[in-house]
Amino acid sequence: MFHNTLEFAQSLDRTDSLRAFRDRFYFPQIDGKDAIYFTGNSLGLQPKSTQHYVLNELEDWASYGVEGHFHSRMPWFRYQDFLTDQIADLLGAKPVEVVAMNSLTTNLHLLLVSFYRPTKSRYKIICEYDAFPSDLYAVQSQAAFHGFDPEDAIVYLKPRDGEVALRDEDVLSAIGKHADTLSTVMLGAVNYYTGQFFDLAAISSAAHQVGATVGFNLAHAAGNVLLRLHDWNVDYACFCSYKYLNAGPGGVSGIFVHERFADDHTIPRLAGWWGNDPETRFKMPRTFVPAQGARSWQQSNAPVLSMSALKASLDIFSDAGMMPSLRAKSEQLTGFLEFIIAQINTSLSEPLIDIITPSMPSRRGCQLSMVFRKDGRDIFRQLTESGIIVDWREPDVIRVAPVPLYNSYEDVFRFGECLKQILTHRQR
Repeated sequence: MFHNTLEFAQSLDRTDSLRAFRDRFYFPQIDGKDAIYFTGNSLGLQPKSTQHYVLNELEDWASYGVEGHFHSRMPWFRYQDFLTDQIADLLGAKPVEVVAMNSLTTNLHLLLVSFYRPTKSRYKIICEYDAFPSDLYAVQSQAAFHGFDPEDAIVYLKPRDGEVALRDEDVLSAIGKHADTLSTVMLGAVNYYTGQFFDLAAISSAAHQVGATVGFNLAHAAGNVLLRLHDWNVDYACFCSYKYLNAGPGGVSGIFVHERFADDHTIPRLAGWWGNDPETRFKMPRTFVPAQGARSWQQSNAPVLSMSALKASLDIFSDAGMMPSLRAKSEQLTGFLEFIIAQINTSLSEPLIDIITPSMPSRRGCQLSMVFRKDGRDIFRQLTESGIIVDWREPDVIRVAPVPLYNSYEDVFRFGECLKQILTHRQR
């Protein structure tokens, strides 16, 4: 049971086995104090070790020049190898199924080239109506590229009337309804707007039963929720590293391609030099010889400086025990936040806050999306001026994400005290 007191929050912090990791990150300063930072769902904080990791590569570049590809402390030729095992752990994957490369939407397009193979009769794509715009643009442009009208080819999933989040059974129903015409399902694993975490295992099974492929954008899922992509039989997925993975703005992305495709050379892909078998890469073959697994989707040299920033963060994840321990704290932090928001609503003359994120812990990550019944944008401004960094998403949502690696229970309590003061003053 939670209690809305500073003493209770501090008692949880004292017994938190992950509390020391907070000191391994830089916090923005507002009026000379650490900000309360709840926007890891948009851009994670910088680990204090990042500068050292990046500086090592700059020093090796200065010392070795091009020879750094083979003689630097972490040879650039195989830099992606240094990330593979940790990424696989985060995604519930096998090492052959993952690789860090490119940027997020670029990777989504590359995967759709391979796994959206429409025919005249089977050409439809299922995605959320309120997917992030990049996802919408990607599936719309892929459908158009293949000569289909996006308004016909794309099945947009909308919540039921009067509801905000999709029901899992409605996603499965849509797959069954379009069974004969469905080519692929492509959803955001955690919806950026509502914070809803979909039942990826059930969706994958349903899609395969009707002969469709299935993929997920993990931008808001990687480093946030427990994933078992291999066991769930997901075909393809992509992720970014600048949110919960703390690799910096525009950080390197990555992909997952299930092991059963590891040696399937019949799958079309847009080939590049770095996706060629590393054993023959420098023999400059005129015909593409795919590397095994996800690495065959690589195109260009590893972006080492960006990857080194990701490596700094992944090493912290490893020290923290990866996702099981982080997820346990995340559920408690988010539950504490939900409890405090309910307490605030009860204290007001009339409730002003609606949480649109599912209440069931298994159906959400650490983000709670709140709709304010009036003046939401102004409340967001006041929170920011008070030293609390959350984010606003049109038309009416404030997203709050207490991240287990660096947020504390006291952060959650102090956020609640500030929000209550703002709302109480408005009702006078």
